[in-house]
Amino acid sequence: VCELHVHTDCILFACSDCRQCHQDGHQDHDTYHHHWREGNLSSSARCEVCKKTCGSSEVLSGMRCEWCGILAHAACYIIVTPECTFGRLRNMILPPSCVQLFSRNFSKLHCFRISENLQTEADEDDDVDGSTQGSAKDVQISTDSSKQTLKIFDGNDAVKRNQFRLISVPRIAKNEEVVEAALRAYYINDDQQEYELQTFTQQVLLSDDVINRNDAAEDSNLGSVFRESVPEAWIIRAKPKDEEVIRIYPAWLKVGMAYVSLRVNKDSTTQTVIKEVLPLLGRQTESPQNFKLVEVLMGSKQVQRMILDNQELILNRLKDIRKTSVRQMNQTRFYIVENSQSIVRVNLFVGGLPPQLSPEEYTNILKDELAIKTNVVSVSHVYQAQGAVVLEISCFSEAERIYMLVKDTTVNDKPLNAVVIPEVMASKIPQNCCPLLVFVNPKSGGLKGRDLLYSFRKLLNPHQVFELTNGGPLPGFHTFSKVPSFRVLVCGGDGTVGWVLGALEEIRHKLVCSEPSVAILPLGTGNDLGRVLRWGAGYSGEDPYSILVSVDEADDVLMDRWTILLDAEEPSEGAENGIAEPEPPKV
Repeated sequence: VCELHVHTDCILFACSDCRQCHQDGHQDHDTYHHHWREGNLSSSARCEVCKKTCGSSEVLSGMRCEWCGILAHAACYIIVTPECTFGRLRNMILPPSCVQLFSRNFSKLHCFRISENLQTEADEDDDVDGSTQGSAKDVQISTDSSKQTLKIFDGNDAVKRNQFRLISVPRIAKNEEVVEAALRAYYINDDQQEYELQTFTQQVLLSDDVINRNDAAEDSNLGSVFRESVPEAWIIRAKPKDEEVIRIYPAWLKVGMAYVSLRVNKDSTTQTVIKEVLPLLGRQTESPQNFKLVEVLMGSKQVQRMILDNQELILNRLKDIRKTSVRQMNQTRFYIVENSQSIVRVNLFVGGLPPQLSPEEYTNILKDELAIKTNVVSVSHVYQAQGAVVLEISCFSEAERIYMLVKDTTVNDKPLNAVVIPEVMASKIPQNCCPLLVFVNPKSGGLKGRDLLYSFRKLLNPHQVFELTNGGPLPGFHTFSKVPSFRVLVCGGDGTVGWVLGALEEIRHKLVCSEPSVAILPLGTGNDLGRVLRWGAGYSGEDPYSILVSVDEADDVLMDRWTILLDAEEPSEGAENGIAEPEPPKV
């Protein structure tokens, strides 16, 4: 979505800072500012302020807004007006201020309906590459009798996933040397005295000499002693502490400091931390009951938030984090935020159900198959002809449970599918805005559809781009059902276009804009409809940005769409051999 390029080893340090494409109930606002990102500019890029070249292929140079595409020098972009107008495509971009999605427990893959198949394949490739590299290292190091390769895990989560790092240490090495090498493998710069190594049996190595006991009898047969005495894998553990200094960030509180440092001990709870932090932030007159402490994990794939209980012991929480992953502690922050009464509402589209059933029958099926809780889950919309429903869920954990359970559920030997869909607030859409609803078949055009899918997500709001292999066209039309005026772009062959037009015909009575204009980007073999509407005989790699501009400038053309019904007549009595004279079919 964001086209941020990083090395494989640097993924763990890349913070999730994609564009804010929707409102989630926290600090929502109607005016959007530029989303600046440094680098990734061509050498011919020019600054919007001084009109000089601001791109470079050698270093990170220049700033680019991810919404409107404006370019500027690092020293010039602060002069640019902070409000973003969304550039040339502003009339077809769905404004983020008009989209609401409560996504606390869902990653961007789920929120933007990105297929996880490619992600899984990439992960499998990484695992294969990692094991291959590890084997190569083993072969290479095994020729050196003075060194040995060890597997290092950074916590329980890495053990469950079997994700480890290989380190090479001398056969006769001190414990501190092995710990230092293990921390270096995970790019942890903390003091090595605060960590230790444990085996899978959770037995801490107390000896100063990890590899060898420096015994004369063992020196005579160094290789065999090493293989027998040293386990295959080790886990990095943080040594327990009686007290620790943590940083508390003020989040959206308007204070004149970035964070405050606070010393906590074994008796410190969330409530006591809040009481001690408020005076340091100049909020000593306010009640601690109006604030909460939020733990935020800023991972490379998503940002996870968890509200800590008032009676939870902080040191125990830190211990649990490090036990899960030592590296995760460096990616975790604690924020103090004001309590706000926000209504949780997650919309989940569930398809693949039997068609032509009543809402009560659909509810009973979901109770039997998914064990939904009716006190927090309700059926808000029913599409009987398509066998689909939209669930409105008022609990994050229940929404996540249902979403994960649907993937492994079948009804009448037909698998169910679930899509997290946003809520479009039509009243906030500007009058001159006509958002573009994009449907892409990623399998069309020799996988050209997949590349277009990625490009349109970057150029537009990802919430207005739908992948047809993930739930079909119905989730997209339901999302835009309250939009007063919108256009549709279908990327695929004639069959894909017919599929989308058929779905539109079935539910048009439920749309505020019942007759949206439909543009076609032909990706099929014949592309007859694309030829008739003068969109060309096929896609030949044109710039996706220019395609969107062409759609914005295109004129509306009325077109008849026929439904042909063929009736088979029974043979008449006077016909020879029971065969009647052929007649044209009834249309």
